[in-house]
Amino acid sequence: MMNTTETDNICGLKREDFQTTVNGKATDLFILKNKSGNEVAITNYGGAIVAIMVPDKDGVRANVIQGHDNIKDVMESPEPYLSTLVGRYGNRICKGKFQLHGKEYSLPINNGPNCLHGGKKGFNAKVWDALQMNDQTLVLKYVSPYGEEGFSGEMKVTVVYAFNDDNELSIDYMATTNKKTVVNLTSHGFFSLAGIANPTPTIDSLVCEINADYYLPIDETSIPTGEIRLVAGTPFDFRTPKPVGKDIDADDQQIKNGAGYDHCYVLNKKEEGELSFAAKITEPASGRTMEVYTTEPGVQLYTDNWADGYKGQHGATFPRRSAICFEAQHFPDSPNHPYFPSVVLNPGGQYTQKTIYKFGVSK
Repeated sequence: MMNTTETDNICGLKREDFQTTVNGKATDLFILKNKSGNEVAITNYGGAIVAIMVPDKDGVRANVIQGHDNIKDVMESPEPYLSTLVGRYGNRICKGKFQLHGKEYSLPINNGPNCLHGGKKGFNAKVWDALQMNDQTLVLKYVSPYGEEGFSGEMKVTVVYAFNDDNELSIDYMATTNKKTVVNLTSHGFFSLAGIANPTPTIDSLVCEINADYYLPIDETSIPTGEIRLVAGTPFDFRTPKPVGKDIDADDQQIKNGAGYDHCYVLNKKEEGELSFAAKITEPASGRTMEVYTTEPGVQLYTDNWADGYKGQHGATFPRRSAICFEAQHFPDSPNHPYFPSVVLNPGGQYTQKTIYKFGVSK
């Protein structure tokens, strides 16, 4: 295990502040660095990314992801999914119920009438086994026991974080099961490209592009209605870049249902499972950019509609709409929509996903 002390990292996080024991398993802080000296800091509690230190147009580095600066605050965060891994099933399952091989499964209800992000204690609240391979690669593993949060099968999961010299943070996921089950993994990064601050600036001025002709409308409990709707002529059209804030409060039933954007986009793909461009954001003041590439069929755009200014790292505060999330995933409630891409994982099969968050500055 490679360790870093506060003196040789730029994020100002102390490893000892992330070290504790939860149910007999040790938590820690891992720092990935590239040759430019940029950093990504991750804890193995929930796989939470607690810092991404990248430069603006003047070369000034700031942390562009929301996180906490100690393990207690990570574990007790007002936002339990703050930049964590999410599983077994990211997003919502209607009323926590679905059928699989003729049997009905019931999951915990933790979001209105629905099951969200894997139930009451999902992958975001687990201590993962961690091995830092080198300066730029961290491997996390977790075995989800049979029946955990109501899901069938014992599922073995590996997630690899790698931060390369092109400022690309790639997240590779692999999972296998011993019994037929459903799986939908994601990373719930809360990105603040202006840099976290007190208060962290709103995302309204971020210029956003999403490579999707269609999105999934939701009901008032945020469950997809089953319709796959064209973005054309709606507030959901980001095919041409526009500020996030332009239509975020539009007089539109879908915007009202999500209290802003909280919708899954159907990414334009030439073939299923190809690694392709999903989205890009540009922060006009700093010039920072982030591009998203994924093998997943969808990406959930979430505009942090429920934050209330709670405290984060180094005295930063996180007001409503101070972050944007691009959660690469299969569609919400897929087990209950047979024509959505399948989320079933069979014994002998392997679930895989690759998602890349690439940081840069606009020229």
